[in-house]
Amino acid sequence: MKERVLPAEWAAQQATVLVWPRSGGDWGNGLDAARDAIAEFAAVLCDYQPVILAAADAECRASIAAHRLLADLAPLSVVDVANDDIWARDTGPITVFDDGARRFLDFRFDGWGGQFEASRDDAFTAALHATGVLGDCPIERHEITLEGGSIESNGAGAVLTTERCLLQGRRNADFDRERAIAALADALGVETVHWLTQGDLIGDDTDGHIDTLARFVAADTIAYQGCRDPQDAHHDALAAMAKELDALRDARGRPYRLVELPLPSPVHDPEDGHRLPAGYANFLIANGCVVIPAFDDPADDDAHEIIAGLFPDRDIRRVDSRALIRQHGGLHCAAMQIPAELPR
Repeated sequence: MKERVLPAEWAAQQATVLVWPRSGGDWGNGLDAARDAIAEFAAVLCDYQPVILAAADAECRASIAAHRLLADLAPLSVVDVANDDIWARDTGPITVFDDGARRFLDFRFDGWGGQFEASRDDAFTAALHATGVLGDCPIERHEITLEGGSIESNGAGAVLTTERCLLQGRRNADFDRERAIAALADALGVETVHWLTQGDLIGDDTDGHIDTLARFVAADTIAYQGCRDPQDAHHDALAAMAKELDALRDARGRPYRLVELPLPSPVHDPEDGHRLPAGYANFLIANGCVVIPAFDDPADDDAHEIIAGLFPDRDIRRVDSRALIRQHGGLHCAAMQIPAELPR
């Protein structure tokens, strides 16, 4: 029987997949700012590893070619792949290893439970693979609905997820906890599933993606989104989540080391004023660096210091994420790592 492993994000990477915001999407008058944010993100990542940037159409290609940060940027590869939106974490390939051989998994994507048009995003992984930019490793289609932002792997057989996302019935109506665990074990090689029932960020429209709340930063360590202000609407739910995390035990019965991240001051949509799901757990780990969101907030410095302590051998780079958070996403949501093939 093959051993299947879902690697941790800090494993060696071949590239990062990003998607260029398209003019026909939901960005409205925030399109230029979103493009600037993705360009800055790509430029930072290219200091450490290749970036694959998906362009939906000719206008996207032209705007990429004209962008001041992307001109002659290496190692950047621009590929033509149709898409609905930029959130590659949820539409891109989830990579596993079968006895050391890399395999790309293509799960069904339905627009976060049917909230948004998603036909092109559902086809995104297969279309990206067909370009050849990922290499010749096989692709495996799964008809269950699963988004990369809803699972967090420690690389040692454990994943974190939320009941709200996987079990509420919006995506896979027939899933109960037992069926969900079986599906994760079959597709991802998961041995332990840690379920969170508490914690949420106001404005999140993913039904509680774990990558906005709690992240493995080592096999035995979890960084989580905290809130120290008792007057903040997040306080009680995030405190309850911290208690759930404290009660978790690994496969050998040991508690995880927990590290709290600060919460930035409330960020509101400039048009209608609703609160946006800004937080620091939505960072991205890449080769030699961790890219963290910034919100022009004093807590940016605190988050930087904490995350630097968790990754002493990696550079900590900041990217202003206020343009992306307007569409309720962030850096991690916008990127999917492609793990490097293992030495043979």
